[in-house]
Amino acid sequence: MRMSLAQRVLLTWLFTLLFLIMLVLKLDEKAPWNWFLIFIPVWIFDTILLVMLIVKMAGRCKSGFDPRTGSQPLRKKVWYLAAMLLKLAFCLALCAKLQRFAALRLAYVFIPLWALLLGALLELAYNIFYVRRD
Repeated sequence: MRMSLAQRVLLTWLFTLLFLIMLVLKLDEKAPWNWFLIFIPVWIFDTILLVMLIVKMAGRCKSGFDPRTGSQPLRKKVWYLAAMLLKLAFCLALCAKLQRFAALRLAYVFIPLWALLLGALLELAYNIFYVRRD
């Protein structure tokens, strides 16, 4: 099952819009919802992305797979998986802090986000400086 670019953009836009509407209602104190409930659209979208990524990574295990056919290398897919998990860790820590479930310092809440940004910076530097061009 493949989604077209227009379908992916529409899905992303809808989940973002739903999240922002729920966030505005919570911040305006119109809805007394739990912070974990506010982030449900983000987690549904991330779950869809994780399932698609895992299915693509599992497709590399089938017999007859040729890694030279132009698909992305496994290293890049592992980075995508790590980035999604870091984003998930940040969202969970942020919700726990906002809901006052855990007495976390704000610096500890942002550690997964900083690791994600550092990894993205390293990935960008690798793609700019070390990728061979034919």
